[in-house]
Amino acid sequence: MDHFHINNGVMHCEGVALPVIAEAVGTPVYVYSTATMQRHVRVFRDALVKLGDPLIAFAVKANPNAAVLATLAREGIGADVVSGGEYRRVRAAGIPAERIVFSGVGKTEAEMALALQGGLCQFNVESVDEAQMLSRVANDMGRTAPIAFRINPDVQAGTHAKISTGGARNKFGVPFGDAVAAYHLARALPGLAVQGIAVHIGSQLTNLTPLRDAFDKVGSLIAELRAAGHVLTLADLGGGLGVPYDPNLPEPPSPEDYGRMVAEVTGGWDIRLAFEPGRLIVANAGILLSEVIRMKPGAGPEATPFVVVDAAMNDLMRPSLYDAWHGIDAVTPRGGKMVANVVGPVCESGDTFATDRPMDAVEAGDLVVFRTAGAYAATMSSTYNSRPLTPEVMVDGGQWAVVRPRRDIDAMLKDEVLPAWLAGSV
Repeated sequence: MDHFHINNGVMHCEGVALPVIAEAVGTPVYVYSTATMQRHVRVFRDALVKLGDPLIAFAVKANPNAAVLATLAREGIGADVVSGGEYRRVRAAGIPAERIVFSGVGKTEAEMALALQGGLCQFNVESVDEAQMLSRVANDMGRTAPIAFRINPDVQAGTHAKISTGGARNKFGVPFGDAVAAYHLARALPGLAVQGIAVHIGSQLTNLTPLRDAFDKVGSLIAELRAAGHVLTLADLGGGLGVPYDPNLPEPPSPEDYGRMVAEVTGGWDIRLAFEPGRLIVANAGILLSEVIRMKPGAGPEATPFVVVDAAMNDLMRPSLYDAWHGIDAVTPRGGKMVANVVGPVCESGDTFATDRPMDAVEAGDLVVFRTAGAYAATMSSTYNSRPLTPEVMVDGGQWAVVRPRRDIDAMLKDEVLPAWLAGSV
C-alpha cells in the first residue's frame, strides 16, 4: 500500500497534488511519502512481534536521503551501512550507534576507525583478512570491535543475478565450509569481540524457500559454534524480501508470511535477531515524476510510438541495469489507453523504461509517474550526459519540502578545475 492516489482527477502524494510540486521544482523529481514509510516500518515490526526484541536495521543503500533517514530514525529503527559515508549519514540523522550494523566486503582501515570511534552494534566481517585488519585497527586505537562473520551459505536466491549475494561464486561472505575455522581464528585476535553471525543472500526475493534454506544452515552453524565454546548473542538474517513491481506477476510473500517462517526456523536458537530491510520500507514510498517532452511515431504505420519523457536512465537506472519493471501512470488521466515505448533523452538505446507498454494515454506536456521508485533509484543516479542530479521532495500530509535540490550545470562546472597548462586557453 502507498499514499499516491487520484483525487478530483489529479494524482496526489498524501495531501499534495503532484502538479504543484512539478511547477515549483521542475521535472524530473523524486517524491517521497512520509506516511507510506511509517506504515511499512510498522507493518514489518508487527510481523516480527513474536521474535522478542529484534534489531531492525534499514539498509541505507536503498535510499540514503537525510530526510528519509531522519523519518526512519523517528520510528526507532537502526541502520545497515556499507561505507563510511553511510555511517556518517545515519549518525547525522540521529540513529543511535548501538543500532548500526556495518556490512560490506571492502571496508577500509579509515572506515573501520570511523565506526570504532563513533560506536556501533556490530561489524559484519566478510573474510579472515578483514578480521585481521580490523584487529590491528582496533588494537591500535585501544578499542574492541564487536563482530559477526557474514556466512555465504551457497544458496541461490532466485533473484536477478546482479542482486544475488548468497551463492558460492558471489563475492560476499565467508564460505560456509570455512566458517568454523574463521571463528576460531578471530577468537584469538586482539581487539575483537566475536558476538554474532550474519547472512544475506540477495535482494528482491519473491520466494521464502531460499531464505529458509539459508537460515537452516545458519541455525546448524550456531549450534556447532556454541558446542566449540563460542558465545553468540546476535544473528543478523539480512534483508531482501521483495516488493510488488509488476501487477502481472505473483505478489511476493508478505511480511507476515516472512515473520511466521522466521519464527518457525529460529524458535530454538535462543539469540537476538537482526534484520536489514531496505526496499521493503521505501520502494513504494517513492515515485519519479516526469513530463512528456514529445510523442514520436514508430518506424511504420503499425509500429509502437515512443513517449519521450524528461527523465532518463541517469535518473532511474533500474530498467537499464536490471531490465526492471516500473508502473507508469498519468498524473491527470484522460481516460484513454495506449501502447507505447517509454524512453528518455539520453543518447543510449538502453535509455528505455518500457517497451510495448499498455498505459494511460498521454500527450506532450503531460505529467507521468514511475511507481515504486523509492529504493535503488535516486541513490544510483548520475550526471551522465551532463544532466543534473534529480532533486528529491518529501511530503508529510499537506506539507512538502525539497530535501535535495537540483544542482544546475553552473554548479557542476564549478566543481571541475582546469590544469595550469589549460587555464589560459579558454
